[in-house]
Amino acid sequence: MSLVVQKFGGTSVADCEKILAAARKAIRAQQDGHRVVMVVSAMGKNTDMLVDLAGQITETPPAREMDMLLSTGEQVSVALMAMAIHSLGYKAISLTGGQIGIRTDSSHTKARIRSISTQRVLNLLDQGYIVIAAGFQGIDEDFNITTLGRGGSDTTAVALAAVLQADQCEIYTDVDGVYTTDPRVLPEARLCAQVSYEEMLELASLGAGVMHSRSIEFGKKFGVPIRVRSSFSDYPGSLIAANSEAPNLPVSGCAMTKDEARITVIGVPDVPGVSRRLFQPLAERKITIDMVVQNVGMDGRANVSFTVPRKELKAALKSVHESIADLAQDTHPPIEVHSDDQVSKVSAVGLGMATQVGVANRMFQALADAEINLQMITTSEIKISVLVSREQALPAVRVVHQAFELAQVPPGAVTEAQIPVAQKPVDAVDVVARLQSVGMEDLMIHEVTLDDSQAAIALTGVPNSPGVAAAIFQQLARADVFVDMIVQSYFTDENANLTWTVPRSQWEKAFAVAQQVVDLGLANHVQPYPTIAKLCVSGIGLRSHTLVGSLLFEALAEANINIRMMNTSEMRFNVVVDGRDGERGLRCLREAFGHYVR
Repeated sequence: MSLVVQKFGGTSVADCEKILAAARKAIRAQQDGHRVVMVVSAMGKNTDMLVDLAGQITETPPAREMDMLLSTGEQVSVALMAMAIHSLGYKAISLTGGQIGIRTDSSHTKARIRSISTQRVLNLLDQGYIVIAAGFQGIDEDFNITTLGRGGSDTTAVALAAVLQADQCEIYTDVDGVYTTDPRVLPEARLCAQVSYEEMLELASLGAGVMHSRSIEFGKKFGVPIRVRSSFSDYPGSLIAANSEAPNLPVSGCAMTKDEARITVIGVPDVPGVSRRLFQPLAERKITIDMVVQNVGMDGRANVSFTVPRKELKAALKSVHESIADLAQDTHPPIEVHSDDQVSKVSAVGLGMATQVGVANRMFQALADAEINLQMITTSEIKISVLVSREQALPAVRVVHQAFELAQVPPGAVTEAQIPVAQKPVDAVDVVARLQSVGMEDLMIHEVTLDDSQAAIALTGVPNSPGVAAAIFQQLARADVFVDMIVQSYFTDENANLTWTVPRSQWEKAFAVAQQVVDLGLANHVQPYPTIAKLCVSGIGLRSHTLVGSLLFEALAEANINIRMMNTSEMRFNVVVDGRDGERGLRCLREAFGHYVR
């Protein structure tokens, strides 16, 4: 008999009428022949009310007691849900996270799942019960109640689906599924029939709002098909699985992160270890780093730009100034630190862009036509992100959505009728067994690789004005040059530095285009780097485990290897080093991350 996990969020159980409606969905699934596990969040704004109560008692409540308090919200919901199912004539039982057997670490208010016992749940399912699990919570090794932090109920649901080998995890929410962008921002946003794990991870990290990144990480790690659908209709919603609805489509969605802040450190010594000295203290302070770009250095100096949540700017600036204090003593001209808290990030995401020429140019041209200036650019294999002024963020999302015709169903797209109920990989049981023994939410590195087949082109003195990036990459697209990494960082109010990598076989063609760009007055100087090495750490949990950057920077610094460029995404951390250091860099990174390779 198939098994389905159904998760109902706070808006889906906000009152007794909605609880009864959710109960009917679970009963209907059981009548259709499924064994059913429900995961339920706290009712409506119940968690906010509990946080407010704690705040009325003390400004600094102990984390352990906050977990004890907040866990009661889900316990109310599961008890009422069990009562609702009983009232409709069916068998149900409610269980807390501890009663299920969800074991976590002891990081109160943001615990990570270590393991989940399945025997009790399976026994109850065999007896015909609908099992109702409290989301968001577990217990540590000392039986203290812990909570999982933001998106915790989604994480609980997908984790349970993984260990129970569920055929599908259904996430019921107040939207119909996953859209090409936020439909509250753009009414023309289209509902997607299917989204890949990789695309959804990027969109979730951009604040798409449908699901939290941690739950998608679980889905990809354990091969759990996740269906996002509305609690208030029977529409089939969107499936999150291994493949996209149209794998050859260059862009499948776009999103914005509105409240960003940018920090740029200008003129740091271009020597090994500087990145570690900048970013390790930020990781130790648990400051979230988003866009990270570093252009190749010029004259022994480099510029590093990155973004942080706007609310964390003050703490981040304090950390940066402390980090560069000793560097600045012997540096002339002095290192400068610039910041701006009036910026937003706009990104386009799609599996197809990894193999297609001209995708970046298409996005940059659309933004240029709308006279939207790009303050930073960074790309990964399936994402292009740009930083714009906050007032231009909404227009930027609109023009990107229009440029890639995301409101239209793409030719050859998978339809709902073509999507099977379950798409679990054949080795899912083995994956679960292996990761139960080390920690289900541990960092999972797939591989550490070296690509020594690329070259880099760097431009300095690029005018900081709308349309320049579009003009440059239009020339490259016309020359049929395939561009991989792109980073643009702020330099002054008037100028930026722009670097990109290309296949080494095309570097002379790319250099010729760059020379033309200088001749047209779109840059002051061009510098080719015909022999570079790109080192990539890929895996699941790179963004949610702050140790990744620290390990990478430390390993390269100890090996005296200088980082020329870098960028990050949800599943990859890329750095470019001198071509002569490639093999040595690969060895030291494999040693540094060997413990996490699964």
